[in-house]
Amino acid sequence: MKNDAFSSYHPIVNMLFFVQTIVFSMLFMHPVCLAIAFLCAFSYSLYLGGKKALKFALMFLLPMLILAAVFNPAFSHQGVTILAYLPNGNPLTLESIVYGIAAAFMLITVVSWFSCYNIVMTSDKFVYLFGRIIPALSLILSMALRFVPRFQAQIKVIANAQRCLCRDISKGKLLKRARHGIKILSIMITWALENAVETADSMKARGYGLPGRTAFSIFRFDKCDCKALIFLLFCAVYIIIGAVLGGLNFLYYPAIHGEWTPYSISLFAVYLVLCASPLIINKKEDFKWKAIKAAQA
Repeated sequence: MKNDAFSSYHPIVNMLFFVQTIVFSMLFMHPVCLAIAFLCAFSYSLYLGGKKALKFALMFLLPMLILAAVFNPAFSHQGVTILAYLPNGNPLTLESIVYGIAAAFMLITVVSWFSCYNIVMTSDKFVYLFGRIIPALSLILSMALRFVPRFQAQIKVIANAQRCLCRDISKGKLLKRARHGIKILSIMITWALENAVETADSMKARGYGLPGRTAFSIFRFDKCDCKALIFLLFCAVYIIIGAVLGGLNFLYYPAIHGEWTPYSISLFAVYLVLCASPLIINKKEDFKWKAIKAAQA
């Protein structure tokens, strides 16, 4: 992962940003909003993950996009613009195709935002935000969020150790490889259970969840965090008011119809700045760093 300046902001700012973008991405089905959210989410995921994020997009997001776009016109036949008739006699409408594409982009946009969330919102940030409010639940969620990457790393260690004992799952007959795989899986389950018990005992010994317990934290709310929080709240209020007033309305059924007014354009601009905030912050920090290096040269 690259050095992400947005990740250095206070956890409240990070959490508020992802809550806003994920909720808005699910609620606003206007094509412009979908395009803005998708481009910003995909660009930010590429910035954070690099080639790994691109591989994930090609292997999972692209097939998900195609399947979601195809399923809607196959099962939904609403709309007034009939393009053809399916073999079963149901009409294939332009509106159902367009809505299927829009819903597919909404789905992969939300997945992209969540992939960014998993990188930026680390377990210590999550525990910091919710440890005092819901200590038990925050600990469980924190352990669950980091379980998958730890599970993947540990299974590689165990597989390499078993390979040294001539228990390689990639060689030999199918039955023999299956036995070796079951052995590795059994070791992994035992490790996961023991790790969970050790973590629970460790947190209990430290007094986690007890009334009046204090905790060390490296997070400090400074002026930059305050400005970012005010900006995010302003964007959210402006966009929500605009949505309530109908500035982001767009109809897919029974016919495609949407209004384009100067007010809606201003909503698109604010929404773009909101979704692109991490990229703008990172570019600003990169520019400052290059300026400092140029001054020292």
